[in-house]
Amino acid sequence: MGQTVSPETKSTRTRAPRKPKKSQLPIALLVTVLIIGFGFFLNQVHDKMVIYLLFGISFGVILQRSRFCFTASLRDPCITGSTSVTRAVLIAFSLATIGFTAIKYPAFLEGKPIPGMDNVGQISFALVIGAVLFGIGMVIAGGCASGTLMRVGEGFTMQMLSLLFFVIGSLWGAHDMGWWRANIIKDAPTVFLPDVFGWLGALIVQFLIILLLYIAAVKWQEKKMGSAD
Repeated sequence: MGQTVSPETKSTRTRAPRKPKKSQLPIALLVTVLIIGFGFFLNQVHDKMVIYLLFGISFGVILQRSRFCFTASLRDPCITGSTSVTRAVLIAFSLATIGFTAIKYPAFLEGKPIPGMDNVGQISFALVIGAVLFGIGMVIAGGCASGTLMRVGEGFTMQMLSLLFFVIGSLWGAHDMGWWRANIIKDAPTVFLPDVFGWLGALIVQFLIILLLYIAAVKWQEKKMGSAD
């Protein structure tokens, strides 16, 4: 016969009562006043600095509210099965494709130098090494550059440490970039899709790849979680 367990022997642990959360409204008001005052100060330095400040604040709020993070877009499907951030990143890629095309194509039609061509990276072994190291770093730190900055703003100590070493690593990389360009990258090919497929073909190929990845992300979440909401 089963043994009856008395209430006293079930558990001797009791949950500590939760402390009431302190109102953050005074802090929010103080930060708002400081931002407005800082904006007036920047306006005296340069009139466009206020626009940069507003853009930075807006960008930070969007990052914080959306939890947008490239690390999460690759980590969450493997750990939880959720692909919501993954699909958000793919949508961001689509919007960026439209925006960059709108900037570059008119210059191409007018026979002018295409903006941003210096940033079209060469595909070399250095890119592979950098991608692997950055991927490992993102997993250890728990976030990419945007995610790290967002969590620093939220007060996470670990991300503050990550940001410090992010800066150190970036400075180290910038210091050694000349050697990598001279010895590893200089003869590597540069792939610009409009040069390969034409402008319309490049858009079709780009959007087709994004669409296939989006469908795969939806199917993956449906398989792991039963829903793609």
